[in-house]
Amino acid sequence: MNIWAKMMTALRGGVNEAGEAIVDSQALRILDQEVRDASEELRKSKEGLVAILAQQKLAEEKVAKLKDGVAEYEGYAVKALEKGDEALAREVAEKIADLENQLATEQDAATGYAQSVEKLKSAVKLAEANIKRLKQQVDTVKATESVQRAQKAVAERYTGSNSKLRTAMDSLERIKEKQALEAAKMEAASEVAVDTSSQSLQDKLEQAGIAPGAQKADDILERLKKKS
Repeated sequence: MNIWAKMMTALRGGVNEAGEAIVDSQALRILDQEVRDASEELRKSKEGLVAILAQQKLAEEKVAKLKDGVAEYEGYAVKALEKGDEALAREVAEKIADLENQLATEQDAATGYAQSVEKLKSAVKLAEANIKRLKQQVDTVKATESVQRAQKAVAERYTGSNSKLRTAMDSLERIKEKQALEAAKMEAASEVAVDTSSQSLQDKLEQAGIAPGAQKADDILERLKKKS
């Protein structure tokens, strides 16, 4: 592979990476839009299901009415035959034939609508389950994305990449050190004050002859002379 072919391959790779980066940066927005689109399609499917279900009910009502009509005219035909009016009975039979043809058509329609309704119900149920799972996945991805952004922000703030925060942290450490030094000074001053107070009290007791004072060389020499 010559140098120009390698450069073209590298450029194509860069374009692909850039494209993927753009898609990744918009991933959550794309997922949200996909959920909205799927939900809209589901809504339309439910509307279609309602319309077909209404047509099924109408067809079933027509079937019931036609069956009643066939039974009614069959009764008329029987009465016409009982009276010997075969011509009238034939006319009624033609009416019955027309009703039965309509009945067959409406029964076929009602059966077709019923089958379509069952199929659409199954499809809607499956679509609802898929959309629910997709929404759950989107929520999980959003939560994970938020947590990772927070972790990244914290990491960037405390790894020295943020100079302002680093300066503030340094100042905070200096303040802590100054406070510790001041606390040590106050503690030392308190100890000195206690020692001074104790020494002053000891002097007063010695002067009053209540507490023994420090041994002096003259006193020791005098005591030794008495022993000798």
